[in-house]
Amino acid sequence: FHGQTLSHHPERGETDQLGDGPRLARALGCPVVYRFRHNDLAHGGQGAPLAPLFHQALAHSLERPLAILNLGGVGNVTWLGPGNTLCAFDTGPANAPMDDLLRERTGQAYDAGGALAQQGTSDKKLVEQWMRHPYFQKPAPKSLDRNQFDVSAAAALPLPDALATLAQFVVESVAAAGRWFPQAPQRWLVTGGGRHNTALMHQLQQRLQVPVEPVEAVGWSGDFLEAQAFAYLAVRSQQGWPLSLPETTGVTKPVTGGECCLPHVSSPKP
Repeated sequence: FHGQTLSHHPERGETDQLGDGPRLARALGCPVVYRFRHNDLAHGGQGAPLAPLFHQALAHSLERPLAILNLGGVGNVTWLGPGNTLCAFDTGPANAPMDDLLRERTGQAYDAGGALAQQGTSDKKLVEQWMRHPYFQKPAPKSLDRNQFDVSAAAALPLPDALATLAQFVVESVAAAGRWFPQAPQRWLVTGGGRHNTALMHQLQQRLQVPVEPVEAVGWSGDFLEAQAFAYLAVRSQQGWPLSLPETTGVTKPVTGGECCLPHVSSPKP
């Protein structure tokens, strides 16, 4: 049980996920593993991203170099190279700025299929300004909070243009991630809600100039991949195996993590 991230500030050694592992264990009547990030932070890591070892396991038979991009509230990428080499980090913003703006303007939760963004025109000067943020010059591994970027200037644009501009910011931040890869990926597989945004996927394909496909193209489930990743990490936690590596979070050495909560054992009924 990962929980919902309320804030994440690895530079201060702070992360806050909403959720009560012991209470959930009691309610479900089964063991629950939670607090996945904290041991990584305690050993000098960023506490994120945590899915790369699961991505590595899933992609064992796929051609490399390969990039697996998760477009959730923020974007994160796992680069997989020959011989089980890997690196991982947060790329920048993803759905959060677009969803927040749309909710504020219309009350809708998200731009279904990227339909509104496809009607708009991106403001290139704004995107260039946002890409000057020091985060993009910071070497990997690195991670960020969903509210780390000030994109409030988009609010002055007509809604379709604002969404197109925010989508272009996502695309440029993903493209900029390539400078930290040992080799250019031959293929990008995309998971998370952003893969449903047709405008975003089309722009990524044009910008990256290699195949960009939803993870369903290789038989994975993009709607459940994150949940599956933390189930996998829970097993690794129980075995005392590493959840993060220096190459994935910047931790000083491979470390395990997570805390296991056991439900209270009731007396047997007569």
